[in-house]
Amino acid sequence: MFINCKTWFSYRYGTYSTEALVDAAAERGLSSLGLCNINSTADTWDFVDFCRKKKIKPLVGAEIRNEDIFRYTLLAKNDTGLLEINRFLSEHLQEKKAFPERPDCFSAVIILYPFESLAAQSLKEHEFIGILATELNRVKKQEIEAFPKKWIIRHPVTFQNKTYFNVHRLLRAIGKNTLISKLGEKDFAAPDEMFVPEAALMSAFRNFPGMISNTLQLIDSCEIKTELNTDKNKKHYSASKEDDRILLEKLAIEGLQYRYGNNPIAKARVIKELKIIDQLNFNAYFLIVWDVIRYAQNRGFYYVGRGSGANSIVAYCLKITDVDPIKLDLYFERFLNPHRTSPPDFDMDFSWKDRDEVIDYIFKRYGKDHVSLLGMYSTFQRRAVIRELGKVFGLPKEEIDQLVRGKDQPMNEDKIQRTILKYGQLLENFPNHHSIHPGGMLISEKPIYQYTVNEMPPKGFCTAQVDMFLAEKIGLFKLDILSQRGLGHIKEAIRLVKQNKGIDIDIHRVEEFMSDPKVASQIRKADTIGCFYIESPAMRQLLTKLKCDDYLRLVAASSIIRPGVSQSGMMKQYIERFHDPKKIVYLHPKMKELLEETYGVMVYQEDVIKVAHHFAGLDMGEADILRRAMSGKYRSHNQFNAIKEKFFANCREFGYEENTTAEVWRQIESFGGYSFSKAHSASFAVESYQSLYLKTYFPMEFMVAVINNFGGFYSTEFYFHELKRTGAKVNPPCVNRSEYLTNISGEEVFVGFIHIQQLEAKLCTLILEERESNGPYLSLEDFIERTHSGPEQLNILISVGAFAFTGLGKKKLLWKANFAQKRLTAIPDSPALFKEPAMDFVLPDFPDYPLEDALDEINVLGFALTDMFRLCAHDGSGTVFAEQLPSLLGKNVEVLGQLVVTKDVRTINREHMAFGTFLDPKGDWLDSIHFPPSLKRFPFQGKGFYKIRGKVVIEFGAYAVEVNAMWKVGLKGKREVEPISMLSTISI
Repeated sequence: MFINCKTWFSYRYGTYSTEALVDAAAERGLSSLGLCNINSTADTWDFVDFCRKKKIKPLVGAEIRNEDIFRYTLLAKNDTGLLEINRFLSEHLQEKKAFPERPDCFSAVIILYPFESLAAQSLKEHEFIGILATELNRVKKQEIEAFPKKWIIRHPVTFQNKTYFNVHRLLRAIGKNTLISKLGEKDFAAPDEMFVPEAALMSAFRNFPGMISNTLQLIDSCEIKTELNTDKNKKHYSASKEDDRILLEKLAIEGLQYRYGNNPIAKARVIKELKIIDQLNFNAYFLIVWDVIRYAQNRGFYYVGRGSGANSIVAYCLKITDVDPIKLDLYFERFLNPHRTSPPDFDMDFSWKDRDEVIDYIFKRYGKDHVSLLGMYSTFQRRAVIRELGKVFGLPKEEIDQLVRGKDQPMNEDKIQRTILKYGQLLENFPNHHSIHPGGMLISEKPIYQYTVNEMPPKGFCTAQVDMFLAEKIGLFKLDILSQRGLGHIKEAIRLVKQNKGIDIDIHRVEEFMSDPKVASQIRKADTIGCFYIESPAMRQLLTKLKCDDYLRLVAASSIIRPGVSQSGMMKQYIERFHDPKKIVYLHPKMKELLEETYGVMVYQEDVIKVAHHFAGLDMGEADILRRAMSGKYRSHNQFNAIKEKFFANCREFGYEENTTAEVWRQIESFGGYSFSKAHSASFAVESYQSLYLKTYFPMEFMVAVINNFGGFYSTEFYFHELKRTGAKVNPPCVNRSEYLTNISGEEVFVGFIHIQQLEAKLCTLILEERESNGPYLSLEDFIERTHSGPEQLNILISVGAFAFTGLGKKKLLWKANFAQKRLTAIPDSPALFKEPAMDFVLPDFPDYPLEDALDEINVLGFALTDMFRLCAHDGSGTVFAEQLPSLLGKNVEVLGQLVVTKDVRTINREHMAFGTFLDPKGDWLDSIHFPPSLKRFPFQGKGFYKIRGKVVIEFGAYAVEVNAMWKVGLKGKREVEPISMLSTISI
């Protein structure tokens, strides 16, 4: 009888989770249940799955609304009907067009219209009128008798009880961005949209037995047969499965020759993998990924293939990845094995500039009816939901801020605040809105609409309403097409080297880079600013502590830096054991056998699988669930808990001591959602080596590329700092020499127009196009005449030094610009036939001050191109430099630094402490440690200069200052004369 139920996937409307809705129906002994979310089928397959497990017949469809206006309910008669509903919803949602009042495009869909929307005599065979119990007193008996088959019981279910009715109303207020007191009755559901006893519903319609029988017949006429957890992906890349097998084998054997020559071990592994790939029907999957990579190669796109796919030698031979699984002892079973409970996936990283073209290719190559981006949904979290509820109740911002902060402190709460906290807790983890998975794509054999609605977000590519968990349950395997800026700056650096030096670089000669002594020295010195994944202060310190100068150690570093490993204490153990083998302690002889390579420390996801399988006796499928749980990609807590129990039970049977088992489990748990597979780390290390090679041999072009890609750990000013350290001459923007992005010619760099914060994009384009068409600007007046720049924009360009080529000071240029602007009262329709000579004036000598250029640059660019320490109000007397710290170990010193970045952490006692990274006056990097007592007395006060007093300490070769006092230092005024001091002799 309940054929129109909603879950919380009727965003900001329904209050049931999908499972809770089905459980509620099962508790009431219902034999059938219908799910019709508003303009959505997002959780249809979870609903079907839960219903089947509870022996409830699922009916699926959607409730169609234009804004708040309810039009009709659609119910799928069968799988074809569901496809039709999904296609119908997709068309209207993508094109953002209103749903028709009466659709005429279905062959296997039942349409239920609300009472009094259509006359019964006009209805077609598949159309009905749904009647609420509250509407029975308005139904005309004559019409029912005239068309007895057209009337259906409609009792919507939206919320659980009165409390959740209030939750529903709050959701509606949030959705409409209004005060709850301003909601009208039409803005929310009727208070009775809850489950009632089925007998009570039948009793309400006892005078209309035909409606009851019609409803039962309608339920009987609907059936969804699609099996879940079965392969729904594109079946063949070529004409047939056998053709796919032959083609993949041919490509793998050809790639084997390229990668390994006649290596018998590699050949045996290729043959073994091909057999498993064919047995598990993954030939087409490999070929589709190969096809995407081949397209990228032909377009000159840079990419990194990673993920568990890098465990596959076939993927290596197909150039999907550049990680040698034999060299790194990566086992294929981590990627694909008959026991694996989840589909494998390839992660393919492209430059942010190229990714959309790759996605577009996949849509066009495999058909828009079979391809979609993978969806996801954002959820309400505590802080956000309290802010939303605070607005709904009309609280002032200050009070909302206090409520948000109040979780860990007592408050004098009034009734409204208590209400907000109560309902905020109920709303936590509710889906809030549909979103896009960071990179997942689905390619189906049947039309994608068989499984999901496709929406069209601003990104411009069709996006499924289902998330990765539901796609997996359906049987659709995602293909991850990701973007990262690291690849962008590698590509840009190669372009700049070709343009500036005429050198072509083959960036895939990674084996040569790994054996290059200059590159090894660069890692050992941790001179890695700008290099993908290894530039953060923590990573640079780790490289120093591990004396890292080779690929395998870099792979390990890429994994142990992850929070799961570092926070568990295992990173510290790894470093200690690396330096002192006497400290290597294995929890059990079996653990030595499994973890000797990593000094008895679990570093990779593969280590967890090895331990779970070989130490605790779990089969590979169960070990895979552990692996997925630790990486945050599994959501069945019941199954996970069952595996945990089996883990401990098996260990007891094996006779392990209880504390040994507990410690092994603690180490597994500590990985949380942060550990890497070894293949991931290896892929990242390959890209790190590519960046390192470019930084080592072409440092200027490399740093310009990093600046132009606006991606990295640090802000742009510090990349300009690194650029100056390479010896490049960095000039401010110039209307004759700058491009939109920063450019380099020889050793001279001109800052790009993009860095001028208030420069209008339209004027920027005009400057470049006019210069391209008619040559360099000859003077300020020539620029004004050709671009008709307004006074504000002109003043910005003058202030930043963009007219330095004229040889005139900024003040004279500003005076001349002001005069020229007054003469130019209107923009001429066409260029003048003859150039008028510029009027010449004898201007007074305007005073120039030492620091005004730097201050102008800060105002216009956000940072100064000059040595920033010229602006520091402290002359540096009595302080030491970072390079002197090794000779001052254990002594108290004072240093002067410009703050780069801070990292806040909590101690075991939950107290705040921090790590700081500074630049010293010589441009060297300086690390600081701020323990809780020091941080409380001397907190950071934003970016700028600091004088620091503390003790020089060392940890495994990494020097830092343990801070006991710190003071913020101000800036000089622009008229201040620079003192002759130690700072004035320092150049970067």
